[in-house]
Amino acid sequence: MGIQIQPCDSSLGAVVTGIDLNSLDDQGWLSVEAAWHEHAVLIFPQQHISEEQHVALGQRIGPIEILAENRKAVAISNQKPDGELLGPDSGYYQILRGNEGWHTDSSYMPVSARASILAAQVLPDAGGETQWADMRAAYQSLSGEMRQRIEGLAAHHSLFHSQAKIGHSAGSGSSYGLGDQTPPLRPLVKIHPATNVPSLYIGRHAYGIPGLSEADSEALLAELVEFACQPPRVLTHSWTPGDVVIWDNRCVLHRARPYDYNQPRVMRHVRVTGDPVTESGLEV
Repeated sequence: MGIQIQPCDSSLGAVVTGIDLNSLDDQGWLSVEAAWHEHAVLIFPQQHISEEQHVALGQRIGPIEILAENRKAVAISNQKPDGELLGPDSGYYQILRGNEGWHTDSSYMPVSARASILAAQVLPDAGGETQWADMRAAYQSLSGEMRQRIEGLAAHHSLFHSQAKIGHSAGSGSSYGLGDQTPPLRPLVKIHPATNVPSLYIGRHAYGIPGLSEADSEALLAELVEFACQPPRVLTHSWTPGDVVIWDNRCVLHRARPYDYNQPRVMRHVRVTGDPVTESGLEV
């Protein structure tokens, strides 16, 4: 029957079947890419994609962001390679708990992420879902007054700030390419470079809107996230082993849902860096 694309009930997302990501050809990719630009989140059930093909899929979108240990594919997991589970005092455990807040990947980096691809490997008995929120639909749903209010505004983005805000550590930052860099400044409204559709560009890493007091900045950003991340703009996926999901960090927020951290959860992750022309921070 060929590739089949079934839109989800929310304003974003589609389930893609009739295609094997382990043997994806150029024609198949063109169909996937068109659906990705339209739906922003694509769910491929039970693909059991190999690490090699997982990386190759990301490279069809753009250059891979190297996150840790000079690897193109890394584990987003509460389990160490030796099988031991991370404890609450671990910096990476605290990053995982921070990921339960709405965010977009690498917005705190000099060049933010274009896409993320997650493949489910080991799952807890319950919980651990992933949710995505449609920032395109959120912007379109804003009142004219709010659009006018945020026009031209920007916010800094920092992993250190977002982790400190919830009482956790960002660790040394070495696994995230952070170093001592200045937090990038990014507009609250982003124009998608491929579709030209405007989206809110916010999330937990955003703070410090120039021209506003700290209190006013925090209040505005919290108001925008609260408004944006509501049905029908939210998609929830309950994982099964082998599932693969691709999402567009330029127009969606996402978050992990809590689970029993005494059980392992292992997700292989490939992150595609953005185009420096369109995903770099503003010059200040």
